[in-house]
Amino acid sequence: MNALMSIEFREPLLLALALLAVPVFLLARRAPGRVIFSALRVLPEHGGSWRMRLAWLPDALLALAVVALAAALAGPRIGERFTRIDREGIAIMMVVDISGSMQALDLSTDDRERTRLQAVQDVFEDFVLGGGGLDGRPNDAIGLVSFAGFADTASPLTLDHENVVAIARNLEIVSVQSEDGTAIGDGLGLAVERLRESQAESRIAVLLTDGVHNAGVEAPAAAAELARTQGVRVYTIGAGTTGLAPVRVRDPLTGRTALRAMPVEVDEATLEDIADSTGGRYFRATDAEGLERVYEEIDRLERTRITEERSRQYVEFFSIPLAAGLLLAAAGWFARGAVFVRAP
Repeated sequence: MNALMSIEFREPLLLALALLAVPVFLLARRAPGRVIFSALRVLPEHGGSWRMRLAWLPDALLALAVVALAAALAGPRIGERFTRIDREGIAIMMVVDISGSMQALDLSTDDRERTRLQAVQDVFEDFVLGGGGLDGRPNDAIGLVSFAGFADTASPLTLDHENVVAIARNLEIVSVQSEDGTAIGDGLGLAVERLRESQAESRIAVLLTDGVHNAGVEAPAAAAELARTQGVRVYTIGAGTTGLAPVRVRDPLTGRTALRAMPVEVDEATLEDIADSTGGRYFRATDAEGLERVYEEIDRLERTRITEERSRQYVEFFSIPLAAGLLLAAAGWFARGAVFVRAP
């Protein structure tokens, strides 16, 4: 039934030829071969033989043949729709600070104590896979760079989002004093180098830090200039409060933990300069909700371009009514000549 409903005609106006079935039937009925009687008394009783009762059948078959041939000429067909969707993904490198200050607990939620790094890991997972009001980035290649005293590629650009989220979950705050620090320039520079390898038309870096550049080889301004020349837009995020932030410290003698106030500072001027020089934006996130809003805004600003092309292919069915019309016409002429013979 659904297939019948989806039938359309290539030349629907030719269906009007089916109206010729009426004059064909009438002309066939008036063809020679009738016998005129002077009185009804000479006719056989009970309406005559079955041949007399069905004498109209050959004419009806010819009329139906005209209808079928008209349908064949109109070109019955069923259209099959095809849609091709091209998704132009974005290459995104996340640049995450894992220095000692990321132990601060000022991005905790009401029901969960968590470090700044854990807060970033939570929102990063929602940003990539979807959740928490975010749709996810299924079409984008995403990579991860971590930095403290030096930078490291935790994950190259990949579409294996489950894997990159797992890698992000395994990031740990540096515990060795010699590895601590905030090498913003090195972290961003390494991310730009990784993005250079991508063929994506749109390439961005999301740099999150809670400190001041104080380590590494490359200056933040130099890394920003490299990003600009490579067409990489950088969104920077200053995470956490400034001044004093709570940190949970473990007593090495007793093993007990206690909260201590730790002085922290975010170099907002540098982060703003990086964002402005590359065409990005600087965001400030001082609490858990603020961090989520930042990623929502970035998610809104950087969307995958989707191009949809629609085409249609038809399956022609003219052969069916054509064959039916020819069979009906043949059956009509055969019935007229062999079964329902008319006397001249």
